[in-house]
Amino acid sequence: QVQLVESGGGSVQAGGSLRLTCAASGRTFSSYAYAMQWNRQAPGKEREFVASINWNSNNTYYSDSVKGRFTLSRDNAKDTVYLQMNSLKPEDTAVYYCNARGLREYWGRGTQVTVSS
Repeated sequence: QVQLVESGGGSVQAGGSLRLTCAASGRTFSSYAYAMQWNRQAPGKEREFVASINWNSNNTYYSDSVKGRFTLSRDNAKDTVYLQMNSLKPEDTAVYYCNARGLREYWGRGTQVTVSS
């Protein structure tokens, strides 16, 4: 059974920073076989793409809304990905979900990020 567990969410003021972590576990999971992605869902809105990184970190992609403020990285030896979020804005408030995409797809349960003005 593969599990993705997000952590690092919380409440911050606008302009602050948070670092989200997504840790994968499970005997059948190998980071080298999965692209990793973060998505978010704000209250009353659909889930949207935030950032993605391929298996060897050669390619990262960001939504226009977070480009230049968020940085996605991964440590395959630890089966972990990190989302560094700087210059946070109230509109970044959402539940953030980790997603692994390979032969199969897995989702975490999410971590809440709240940014106050």
